[in-house]
Amino acid sequence: MVSLAPVIPAHRFDENALKAWLTGAVPEFHGDLSIRQFQGGQSNPTFLIEADGKRLVLRKKPPGQLLNKAHDVEREFRVVSALGPTDVPVARVVALCDDAAVIGTPFYVMEFVEGRIFDNAAMDGVAPDERRQLHFASVDALTKLHSVDFEAVGLGDFGPKGGYVARQVERWSRQYQSSLSAGELPALTWLADWLREHKGVPDETTIAHGDFRHGNLCFVADRPKVSAIFDWELSTLGHPLSDLAYLCMSYRIDAGVPNSRGILGLDLDELGIPKEEEIVERYCTAMGRSGLPDWNVFLALSFFRLSAILHGVMARALQGNASDANARQVAQRAGLLADIGQAIARQH
Repeated sequence: MVSLAPVIPAHRFDENALKAWLTGAVPEFHGDLSIRQFQGGQSNPTFLIEADGKRLVLRKKPPGQLLNKAHDVEREFRVVSALGPTDVPVARVVALCDDAAVIGTPFYVMEFVEGRIFDNAAMDGVAPDERRQLHFASVDALTKLHSVDFEAVGLGDFGPKGGYVARQVERWSRQYQSSLSAGELPALTWLADWLREHKGVPDETTIAHGDFRHGNLCFVADRPKVSAIFDWELSTLGHPLSDLAYLCMSYRIDAGVPNSRGILGLDLDELGIPKEEEIVERYCTAMGRSGLPDWNVFLALSFFRLSAILHGVMARALQGNASDANARQVAQRAGLLADIGQAIARQH
């Protein structure tokens, strides 16, 4: 479920300046502001802004020195705006501010979406039958995204077409090298080399979310349907199987690891959680696919990417500008994820 807390010190900004900007950009949103910060994410700081009974959500870049091309809220705003008229469930964006002088970094605001958010695939507190349908609803939302004609919605230049695995390996290898203040991960280096050797998978191009997991999905309160997909920071034109593999990572992570979001070792039948094969089958049926070639490559890529991302989170935590108060705990999983990715690769 959603966790809100007072704004952490590193992310405080000039609330009066925000109020003045909102008066001009969103005139129907006025009054004394109440600002709290969403917890649980490790990318762009996200805040609930309340005034006179109305609510907006604000996403901004973190403060401090950032890695090249990271935390591009302008890019997030563009993709969510483009998807608004489609069948893809997204929040309605309201306004973008690209002037860093207002609150210290660019930001945008969007409507608050009512619903349920589950931090992990176990979806605590849900009956087994409903849990099963919620998992399938997650897949259905993903197939809606991958079915969008990206050219038709104005996203034909949203990223290169083809070569996705190679691009991702180089991008996250650079981030890892830029984050060595957080230490070295030999398994991550090994995995990067392995992925370079196996980058020649058949090309497919769709809009790829880049962080498609249950914690970034909001479900309608009273039925198994996704009302909004959040956190589009890593979205681009990419290979659709990268999103599906990312969604399936939890099946390979031990549930006993703190803060891991893993479900390996749980009784999936008792909990009503579909097996990985059922998730894959539902996706393939909806997308008209006969199978998943190079599935292990995309699984290994997912663990490589998330390991590199969390390694960067650790580096930001050491600098004092991570997006979540628990960033150091979360980032410690980077080595474990690299090890899992290496084990998957060795099975290829």
